[in-house]
Amino acid sequence: MAWKILLPQEIMEEGAQLLKDAGHTLIRGRGFETADVLADMKEYKPDAMIVRITPITREVIEANPNLKVIARHGAGFDALDVKACHDNGVQTLYAPVANSTSVAETAIMLMFECSRNVLKLRKTWVQDYYKAKLKIHKTTLNGKTLGIIGCGNIGSRVAKRALGLEMNVLAYDPYKRAAEFPEGVEVVRDLNRIFKESDYVSVHTPNTPLTRQMINKETLAMMKSSAFLINTARGACVNEMDLYQACKNGIIAGAGLDAIAHEPVDPNNPLLTLDNVIIYPHIGGNSVEAAHRASYFSAMGIEEVYEGKEPTWPIHDIDYTTAPTYTDVRVPDKKPVGMFDF
Repeated sequence: MAWKILLPQEIMEEGAQLLKDAGHTLIRGRGFETADVLADMKEYKPDAMIVRITPITREVIEANPNLKVIARHGAGFDALDVKACHDNGVQTLYAPVANSTSVAETAIMLMFECSRNVLKLRKTWVQDYYKAKLKIHKTTLNGKTLGIIGCGNIGSRVAKRALGLEMNVLAYDPYKRAAEFPEGVEVVRDLNRIFKESDYVSVHTPNTPLTRQMINKETLAMMKSSAFLINTARGACVNEMDLYQACKNGIIAGAGLDAIAHEPVDPNNPLLTLDNVIIYPHIGGNSVEAAHRASYFSAMGIEEVYEGKEPTWPIHDIDYTTAPTYTDVRVPDKKPVGMFDF
């Protein structure tokens, strides 16, 4: 018997068509909020669900004993109570490579915008053209050092693009062997080196007990006063009040953020008052191409489980405090790019 599949938010047509062609019934959810999904669970008792942005709590999961699969439409899944799913025999899936390129491009875009001081330019150039053109500080990415924290699907793509821009790339990821990092990257095992040596620190980690508020007063104080923080991962990784103070007081040059602690943004968030902090509404994974891939991969995962196959992208319970870590390093053969290399 085919399944009933709940879609709290719409998915792209190729994903929906895959499920309809397999004979499944698609249920359009009544709304985006957790309470809406809870009501849908109780009314329709779906076999599966594809979730995009709605937080899915234990209460939602346990409201429907018929639930078999939840597919997360994208790479991040901290808004999904994975433990509650597994406690109740619900298979969890995600689409870790669907939006990796889109998020990587967003990180690079934020680096460019920080380097050219676009917020100050935007506020200045109409009233004072020559000040904007000649007095506002602007730099190139070429020859700068990028420090990447977390070098998985997204971090690796950022590294490759940064190398193409002739940046020097340091990368830290204790859960990955040195040989698995992109060629040309210097693999470091001392996280403090990332903060101390980088002109841009780019965060690409999940939200875990070990990464929560890892960007804080102490780590920000290690950074160069000319350095920028880039966060396209999770807002929980950053202590925002510490970041506000660091950007306001010149401890660092500024920040480019596609993720903040509370979304949608609180209009009273003090980071919004600073012209050296760029904030996007978490759009890194929301390109058209990424949405098409995520919809298809999410639907594919549900169909794999329905057919009794091993799903391509299951979400596993990982205890990051006990997971294997590595200490091997790698230094690229090429010499670092300098200011006068052309």
